[in-house]
Amino acid sequence: MKQRYFYAPREGHGLKHNPIASIVGPRPIGWISTVSETGQLNLAPYSFFGIFNYTPPIVAFASDGIKDSLRNAIHRGEFVVNIVTEDLADAMNLSSSSSKGSEFELTALSSAQSTRIATPRVERSPVSLECQVVEDFPLRDRSGHIVGSHILFAEVIGVSIDPSLIVDGVFTWGDTRTIVRAGGPADYHWIGAQNLLQMRRPA
Repeated sequence: MKQRYFYAPREGHGLKHNPIASIVGPRPIGWISTVSETGQLNLAPYSFFGIFNYTPPIVAFASDGIKDSLRNAIHRGEFVVNIVTEDLADAMNLSSSSSKGSEFELTALSSAQSTRIATPRVERSPVSLECQVVEDFPLRDRSGHIVGSHILFAEVIGVSIDPSLIVDGVFTWGDTRTIVRAGGPADYHWIGAQNLLQMRRPA
């Protein structure tokens, strides 16, 4: 039998880069727009992001520490998830840097008014999810100790879609490529029609 590489996360992985985020991936990116207490627009990408229920749609993102997006979302009770496409990849990456001003200004992105909440969306993002916060709490390990990350759950109360992505009454990304996080120090993937695999669930 071929020998497998094994490591215990608490004891270190012994590699040049922690592999766990690459193993559990690629991961969708929640590009979160929020508004601060002073009214400043904030925009930051979170790859610890996902959807966890159909009806109503429940999404969540986790933050390593209490950062601006998490703080703003909790304070306002709302945020917008903007989907990152290939043409927005550079702006998304730039918005991940530490910035004292608004990332909308830093990236030269325009905001657009949301429909059901006050927090604006990224105008160029073809799909945006308007969310209201349900609950948030710190993550704990198996011993009950707080590990430093914080997770926030929210209900999607509005979905904004570019009409070009609706074909014959069905949502489709078509030729649009969405960007996902691969987990390495600088690694991303794209998802598009060129690498689509279709399989229907067995009856």
